[in-house]
Amino acid sequence: MNDSMPTSGPAGQNFRRARRRKIEGTVSVTDVMTETVIGRIGNLSENGMLLIASAPLVDDALYQFRFTLPGSGGPMVTVEAGLHALWQDRSNASGQTWAGLRIITMPDDQLQYLRAWLDAPGGRFE
Repeated sequence: MNDSMPTSGPAGQNFRRARRRKIEGTVSVTDVMTETVIGRIGNLSENGMLLIASAPLVDDALYQFRFTLPGSGGPMVTVEAGLHALWQDRSNASGQTWAGLRIITMPDDQLQYLRAWLDAPGGRFE
């Protein structure tokens, strides 16, 4: 497991400055502890995600989530990560909450896949 994810990038780069790839289609997110689908990914970076949740999260809580990234010419890969809920906001859509989460741990092989997925051609970034 990669338990030493950096708190900032080169020269103190803020997490929000990381490239955030928009998700094409729907990538559902499952809470590993409850095996419940809790929402879908809005965008994803090496450091975190925007989760469009079907219910509010607990502020400042730690979560273990699982999701499957669409393959870019290769197989789809399931990723499991530990995340920290940084903020949330009710969306205009009924019953949805937008939440910003920071990735705090992820197995090294899955992190390498995530990096390759982020760098793959055809991605749209925010």
